[in-house]
Amino acid sequence: METADLTHHISRRFNEDLEKVRNQVLQMGGFVEQQLHKAITALVEGDSRLGESVATDDYKVNGMEVSIDEECSRILAIRAPAAGDLRVIVAIIKTITDLERIGDEGEKIGYIASRLATMERPADKYREVKHLGRQVAQMVHDALDAFARMDSLAALKTAREDKMVDEEYESIHRQCITFMMEDPRTIRRALEIMWIVRALERIGDHAKNICEYVIYMVHGKDIRHTSLEDVAKQIDAAHAASSRS
Repeated sequence: METADLTHHISRRFNEDLEKVRNQVLQMGGFVEQQLHKAITALVEGDSRLGESVATDDYKVNGMEVSIDEECSRILAIRAPAAGDLRVIVAIIKTITDLERIGDEGEKIGYIASRLATMERPADKYREVKHLGRQVAQMVHDALDAFARMDSLAALKTAREDKMVDEEYESIHRQCITFMMEDPRTIRRALEIMWIVRALERIGDHAKNICEYVIYMVHGKDIRHTSLEDVAKQIDAAHAASSRS
């Protein structure tokens, strides 16, 4: 009986540790979302100071990553988690790496937005870039929501949206090249915009990665080199099997 009580106590403490670190990941994700929103706002509104604040606050994201990584190492050392729980810890470590990289891309956008604020804004006020920024920000939000709810179907849906982000990126990229060819005076601004949309495209990739980690946590499948159509079939099969049992 004492052994059973001890096992229950250890299990409860481990679950508390796991819940604490999951909440830290979501707090980090929330801060990264704010940074991305501010960076896009700085670009669209020509707010140099806001862009600089995004860039200079990136150290906070780095600090969160280090803190969560250390907590995960402590849990691994003290709790020695079994297979399912070990997957969660591994997925968390991978997720915070991608969140940190999203923060790095946000820092780049902030710096470039602060430089572009010194130039005359185009008539469309970067409409296409703003639209891509919203798409990518929604991907990040949905990926984190899937992580919070351990929802593999939502993760798969969000991962599929990366294709639209890639297409939008290619479209803006071609548009910038056309502008530069037609009017050499636009070259500097067009190059800066190309760097921004490249950063946004990479953020979409990192959001997709987080979705893949959610699927790994839930189903124990590494899907990094698997087509999303095949992943969908595997998830449907897993749900069908669980509903029958």
